[in-house]
Amino acid sequence: MTKFRSTTVLAVVKDGKVAIGADGQATFGNTVAKSNVRKVRRLNNNIAIGFAGSTADAFTLMERFEEKLAAFSSNMKRAAIELAKDWRTDRYLRKLEAMMIVANKEEVLIISGTGDVIEPDHQIASIGSGSMYAQAAALSMMKHAPHLSAEEIVREGLNIAADICIYTNHNLVLEVLE
Repeated sequence: MTKFRSTTVLAVVKDGKVAIGADGQATFGNTVAKSNVRKVRRLNNNIAIGFAGSTADAFTLMERFEEKLAAFSSNMKRAAIELAKDWRTDRYLRKLEAMMIVANKEEVLIISGTGDVIEPDHQIASIGSGSMYAQAAALSMMKHAPHLSAEEIVREGLNIAADICIYTNHNLVLEVLE
């Protein structure tokens, strides 16, 4: 069965700002199905979200995350943990195929369907097919180019991933929270 593949999402928290970005490619088998998919969103002006995986599944999870944010007074970490619990135990949600990065100006979290809420090292998170390329580039820039902003690191990290990963393109969408 042919599957949709796509996405590199990268988030960096630095100097009280967060930048999260993603490429725009969706691939069906070995064909580019769409080149300008929007995989990052801003929620209630202080949280940014990025997703990888099935778009319909990602939107379902994003809606559930927004519900959890409302239920827990915009406490991002608590909302992420409660979503991960539901995702793992609910029969319907368990079948969803997506991953999410959520971030505010202080922290970044990766939420998976296996019930994981991961606080990545170095305030850098990445998901998707080109994620390890983007993460390696971002880590290197954080270490060797400390003058770069979170936005510059995300943009260049995604461009490097797009140069290497066939499932990642250069049509980038970024959100920056200051």
